[in-house]
Amino acid sequence: MRIAVLSETDGAETRVSATPETVKKYKAFGADVTVQAGAGAKAGIPDAEFEAAGASVAANASDALKDADVILKVRRPAEGELSGAKPGALVIAIMDPYGQEAALKALADANVAAFAMELMPRITRAQVMDVLSSQANLAGYRAVIDASAEYGRAIPMMMTAAGTVPAARIFIMGAGVAGLQAVATARRLGAVVTATDVRPAAKEQVESLGAKFIAVEDEEFKQAETAGGYAKEMSAEYRAKQAELVASHIAKQDIVVTTALIPGRPAPKLITRAMVESMKPGSVIIDLAVERGGNVEMAQAGQVVEHNGVKIVGHNNVPGRLAATASSLYAKNLYAFVETLVNKDTKELAVKWDDELVKATCLTRDGAIVHTAFQPTA
Repeated sequence: MRIAVLSETDGAETRVSATPETVKKYKAFGADVTVQAGAGAKAGIPDAEFEAAGASVAANASDALKDADVILKVRRPAEGELSGAKPGALVIAIMDPYGQEAALKALADANVAAFAMELMPRITRAQVMDVLSSQANLAGYRAVIDASAEYGRAIPMMMTAAGTVPAARIFIMGAGVAGLQAVATARRLGAVVTATDVRPAAKEQVESLGAKFIAVEDEEFKQAETAGGYAKEMSAEYRAKQAELVASHIAKQDIVVTTALIPGRPAPKLITRAMVESMKPGSVIIDLAVERGGNVEMAQAGQVVEHNGVKIVGHNNVPGRLAATASSLYAKNLYAFVETLVNKDTKELAVKWDDELVKATCLTRDGAIVHTAFQPTA
């Protein structure tokens, strides 16, 4: 069995899909691993470290791809990137499949079996493969660190001979994995932390981390969670009530971090221009959903926008701002999944196509788009 680790073609992507640690694990179950030269450079992993772990280094993508049974990447391969891939090879990455009909058709036309790691079901046996959680956890942490860097004041309360420095007030919007880590990080830095979410279960989680929960807790709020644990889209009436509560709260905050995403949909708008204008000059907003259209009305992907003295930070690929750590966790997520696709006795690929993990993540196979959620409509 041959595994190829490709470099990322997106210039903003700093992560890599394998580390020397996971290379050793792949070698242990009999795989040959080929890493494209420079694949780990932005994550601080030189080619020599991959070689020391037992991988061979290929000069370019086509050499790395040659005869590979499994192809690992962070982001979906660009058009033409899989040229020369073995028919039926498994391509495993974060595929971002929603609204990407042409890209999915290209994967099908490349005759590979493409797997989207972000579609992994949230069940107990798949927790170790959950790339959304591993990467969102880091994004939530980094959001607060970025906010503290942009904020021109101290975060914790400080008692000094010259006077008392008040603690910063930090509001986290969305208490999923990223939001809860943001709450925990802000608390560790000594801020006064509040958080909101439309899911009732989030209240207890927020309060367990020492933050105060802010929400309109009516009947609709009590039903606002899918069976899979994701947030439901709320009614216009509820959104209006919540927006009114949030607007009055935001005006008193020093830092706001927004993390709200609904799978397969544009990011919901949570902060309007009027809300931004209600904040004090020197305040900071971090929009973690900026790549999906943003939670903040004036956020710009890849930019720090200043409006009335308020900074609106829209960094792309926030997990990639912690490239070494993000790569380490992502590579472990991939390894855990690949391990389920291998026969332990023969050390060969043996994909169980009816396995719930495979069915949930497999987008293309045998030249066709096979995932029911993404099949072309007639």
